[in-house]
Amino acid sequence: MKVTEHIAKAKDTLISFEILPPLKGKSIESIYDHLDPLMEFKPSFINVTYHRSEHMFKKKADGSFEKVEIRKRPGTVGICAAIMNHYNVDAVPHLICGGFSKEETENALIDLNFLGIDNVLVLRGDAPKNETFFEPDPHGHSYAIELLNQVAQMNNGVYLEDDLQGGVKTNFCIGVAGYPEKHFEAPNMQTDMSYLKKKVEQGADYIVTQMFFDNQKFFDFVARCREMGITVPIIPGLKPLTTRKQMTMLPRIFHVDLPTDLSNEILKCKSDKDVELVGTEWLIAQSRELKAFGVPVLHYYTLGKPKVVQKAVAAVF
Repeated sequence: MKVTEHIAKAKDTLISFEILPPLKGKSIESIYDHLDPLMEFKPSFINVTYHRSEHMFKKKADGSFEKVEIRKRPGTVGICAAIMNHYNVDAVPHLICGGFSKEETENALIDLNFLGIDNVLVLRGDAPKNETFFEPDPHGHSYAIELLNQVAQMNNGVYLEDDLQGGVKTNFCIGVAGYPEKHFEAPNMQTDMSYLKKKVEQGADYIVTQMFFDNQKFFDFVARCREMGITVPIIPGLKPLTTRKQMTMLPRIFHVDLPTDLSNEILKCKSDKDVELVGTEWLIAQSRELKAFGVPVLHYYTLGKPKVVQKAVAAVF
């Protein structure tokens, strides 16, 4: 079922989760161990992130170095199929620009369509950890809107091969990312919002936001969207704060602010266990306020912390 269909049929705020594929060499059981404690909440869908390959230099026997390409977290498509089969829950694979050619994207979409996967979340993706700037694949997309257009074209039966006639129309529900605090590369909020509106005009069916810790920024973001004529569902993305290190890491990596009240409470903590308690209570308060606001879905970035998310969701629902 499409994400938008879940929302249309819902009588109350829905729940969804986001997970990482396991590191290469780990089994699918690690995914089940991660999700099992969360399934009591009957999530409407589960997002599975995609991670581009990275270039590394490995030392050879003769002392020289060889540049090799390594994908540390493969398996997104297979994991989505496994989740749907194991839990009978819709899975939403992420699609990214970085590291994919247009043909590889098309083939991935064909596989997803064959598997009966109805949803995709299209993203530009980040630069690899060992690179400063995002570089697209030479034969791929540079921006999320280009990737979105490819999915929308396939929904219309248009494939990359010009002479391919009678191509089957896919029927993907397309999600895109939104940034309540502005994408860090956008020159200003207005420009960032105009890009988001273009994505919706080009076929995006719903928006999932970057994590945030100040609900007012989300409320302001929704108001801006509605004023601009963006009417699709807007889903808030939430992440538990669990370590003191995150107080500096999250603003640096994800370009989000921590409210003063939250940072002051973290500074009082003597251990990460104390931070986790503060972060859990903050997440519960955020969730309750967002639910009262009437958001269609509460989307939790579990990212290795299912027990914290489990505690928070149990307190809200």
